[in-house]
Amino acid sequence: MSQGSGGQGPRDVVHRHETLRLRGRSVAWVPPLLLLVAITLIDYNTGGEFRTVSWIVLVPGIAAAICGVWGTALFAVLAMVTYTVVDSAWPHQFQAGLPDFILVATGGVLATLACAVRMRGERRALHMRDVTETVRRTVLRPLPPDWGGLEHAGIYLTADAQARVGGDFYDIQPGPYGTRVLVGDVQGKGLGAVETASVLLGAFREAGYHEADLTDVADRLETRMLRHREYTAALGRGDRDRFATAVLLGFPADRTDVVDAVVFGHEPPLAVGPDGVRSLPADGGLPLGCRDLAPGRPPVCRVPVADGETLLLVTDGVTEARDGAGDFYRLADDLARALAADPRVAAPGRLVAVVRDGTLRHSRGHLVDDTTAFAVRRIRVPRLSRAPGGEGLEGGRSPY
Repeated sequence: MSQGSGGQGPRDVVHRHETLRLRGRSVAWVPPLLLLVAITLIDYNTGGEFRTVSWIVLVPGIAAAICGVWGTALFAVLAMVTYTVVDSAWPHQFQAGLPDFILVATGGVLATLACAVRMRGERRALHMRDVTETVRRTVLRPLPPDWGGLEHAGIYLTADAQARVGGDFYDIQPGPYGTRVLVGDVQGKGLGAVETASVLLGAFREAGYHEADLTDVADRLETRMLRHREYTAALGRGDRDRFATAVLLGFPADRTDVVDAVVFGHEPPLAVGPDGVRSLPADGGLPLGCRDLAPGRPPVCRVPVADGETLLLVTDGVTEARDGAGDFYRLADDLARALAADPRVAAPGRLVAVVRDGTLRHSRGHLVDDTTAFAVRRIRVPRLSRAPGGEGLEGGRSPY
């Protein structure tokens, strides 16, 4: 993922969009050059009235599709020069003459103009891509390694490969009362879903740091969701019924063997560790934005987490992925098989890779919704063992 950058010049656009490369170097000039040589040789080996030199008009046309503006202009000039030399090399044979020269010259000019239009479109597309990347990095900010005392890894695939950003979101917020994790999915698509995800993440980053009680963090998220809907309704937009499903986790600062969870109409987290795969017994509440259907504070469930277990949170792009027969992806079963084959799969980075590969394999690459998998676990604190002399020896980290 790269941040947007300004000042992209034409050379940079050409460099980034050249698809014909060999060992890191552009070979886009090879096809039009080979065509130029081939036409010249064919014309040399044919005689009489069958002359192919006029076909040289194709050379700048091919260059316009794969080269830059200056490269296309160079091939246009080279085509005219070659035409003149070849056509006049055998004065006693049939010559194509001036009309075909005008055709070659006109073709070169038009090819150069077409290449300029293509490059302008590519620059515009690059600019939009960079803007989208900046939005994505703003919504899904890069997380430092071991942020908040947690190992973490995440994958995010958008159903629209061109959009590159959608309504799924995740974040980690450390604070004086422990580390909080939020993973969610905004209903709907488009910029409205991205805006809502950004609003919820902003509220989470503030409340997750300042609020001592996880229930208060959940209240702040619900209130922010309702306020945002009121704002969009005042603008006359048609997303006044938008909601978001989410899972809010709290890793207490004074406990390392438990995790607090609030589920807002979302799939509960899976705990993946040496003993297998299990679903956390967290009571499911209503999605964010739906509290008017059941007033009251959402329940907070404190559940035990074994040493070495990784908590996996996914969005419905994973759980609702279907194969050709219409069957849903059985995530827990797939993870259990992978874990039995290799216990190291429980590591966050490996775990989300298994989820990504399994989802794409099951759906044959046809994602119908944004797909997010986010895995976190506490960093193991090295244990101290006592030597016979009474000195403390530092133990190593777990291989998981």
